[in-house]
Amino acid sequence: MVNEEVIISYLRDNKVLDETVISQLVEKHVQNGESILSILKADNIVSDDDLTRIVAISNRIEFITLSPDMVEPMAAHLLGHEIVNQHNVIPIKIDKDKLILAMSSPLNLSVREQVESKTGYTVIPVAATASAIKQAIMFHFNVRNVTRQDIVSMRLKRPGASVQEAKPKYEMSKAANAPVTRLVASIINGAIEARASDIHIEPQEPDIKVRYRIDGILRDAIEVPANVQREVVSHIKILAEMDISEKRVPQDGHITTNFQGKAYDLRVSTLPAMGGEKIVIRILDKDTALWTIDQIVKSEFDNKRLRDLIANPYGMILITGPTGSGKSTTLYAALGHLNTPERNLITVEDPVEYRLIGATQVQVKPAVGMTFASSLRSILRQDPDVILIGEIRDHETAEIAIRSALTGHLVLSTLHTNDAVGAISRLINIEIPPFLVASSLLGAVAQRLVRKICDHCKESYDPTEDDIETLGANFTPGMKLFRGAGCGVCFNTGYHGRRAIYEILPVSPAIRKLIIKGASDDDLRQTAINENMKTLSASGVEAVLDGDTTVQELMRVIDMRV
Repeated sequence: MVNEEVIISYLRDNKVLDETVISQLVEKHVQNGESILSILKADNIVSDDDLTRIVAISNRIEFITLSPDMVEPMAAHLLGHEIVNQHNVIPIKIDKDKLILAMSSPLNLSVREQVESKTGYTVIPVAATASAIKQAIMFHFNVRNVTRQDIVSMRLKRPGASVQEAKPKYEMSKAANAPVTRLVASIINGAIEARASDIHIEPQEPDIKVRYRIDGILRDAIEVPANVQREVVSHIKILAEMDISEKRVPQDGHITTNFQGKAYDLRVSTLPAMGGEKIVIRILDKDTALWTIDQIVKSEFDNKRLRDLIANPYGMILITGPTGSGKSTTLYAALGHLNTPERNLITVEDPVEYRLIGATQVQVKPAVGMTFASSLRSILRQDPDVILIGEIRDHETAEIAIRSALTGHLVLSTLHTNDAVGAISRLINIEIPPFLVASSLLGAVAQRLVRKICDHCKESYDPTEDDIETLGANFTPGMKLFRGAGCGVCFNTGYHGRRAIYEILPVSPAIRKLIIKGASDDDLRQTAINENMKTLSASGVEAVLDGDTTVQELMRVIDMRV
């Protein structure tokens, strides 16, 4: 009963819950004999951080406000990177024969025993929030620190060697213990942990530069000595099953790897350049569940418009935007919505990025003559209801896609254009007759990804004159905007994660007539706006006013003059 009183006092004194909820808690506890802690866990009444505090005080475990500088590096590295990440724990300091261990689940005896067995110290648990421990782990186990020793050993190994003198031969027998093996592994694992979508390994002077693309922005990770460039490149090529002797032409390959119990597919591309070969590795999480329309299209207005488009039994829908704007994710969200037992779904892609159970997915192989166009001709004989084409790149593919849409199929595809209206002129520019475009196109969806403000360091501020000018008529005097102050979770950028903003253009009868007449993009856009189309800039302003992103991020991604 003492524990129950302590918990109730904490909830009341810290105003975690109001008196009404606390009374209901106590009543439920008295009626069924279930502990207050169990009720809080089962009903998700309090946040995970508050629950950690409650577990700590009710079990007489010290709770600390953990920061990275409280952790002694020597203590932290008594445990490996995988253990601290798997259990979200980090050793803080060594006190004689005791190890002070910060835990987000301090009652987990099996983890404590594992740490004791691993280190030989008696574990004294202290409680800390999961986010604070994660920040400390990221600080003490980031890719710079993990690889520093290997890089030092590489420099010492051949201090006078140059890129030209380095031997290209890669010895497989030494792979397991070679510093280059550990270096490549830590570069990849560090990128996955940092939520990077791509890794860039670039030949520079005097060192190789490694950068991660995180939330669409490239950030410096580490620098690797140039004298081991060939070893690093050769090791990655071997992993990707490429020809390590061929350095004159670009190559493509892929690597499958596991990190913290999850499977990843790495798409590797090499490019001969001045000073050596540049490598870009695209990271795809094979275990990630497909996003739904509700998860990616936050605006109710846009959500309904997209659902209305894909509800059509036949016709063509185009998703437009630059590379990396999330087009494939939106396509697959729509495809997932259409994936029912009554429909035959077939995709033609290069490459197949997501696995969709229930759909037939075809990988384009130009080397053997299996192009988008030839694949489309074949799948039309497979009785499809819905066809997804990874990208319309040429006249032949566009023509087959449009004829498929006109003969009773729902066709989804992508184009590289700046806005929704641009999809129409793009089709006409690749010599598709306007009347065919008007007859087959259901609508075009332009999208961009904007970085979201980090929830851990989000703060309000008074808008500047530039902010007010950008927001225009949407600004109300006295309005507050939001930004991220910068913290360990967001690498001091103020942003963490991204969200999509949309411009959805349904092809109405009025738009159809303008297409046939050969109207300009400006005329088409103005008519669409008159018919209530929300532009990308309007969607972006909406995201700013919702507190999801900043004016500065919006201006980075979108031309607000349009």
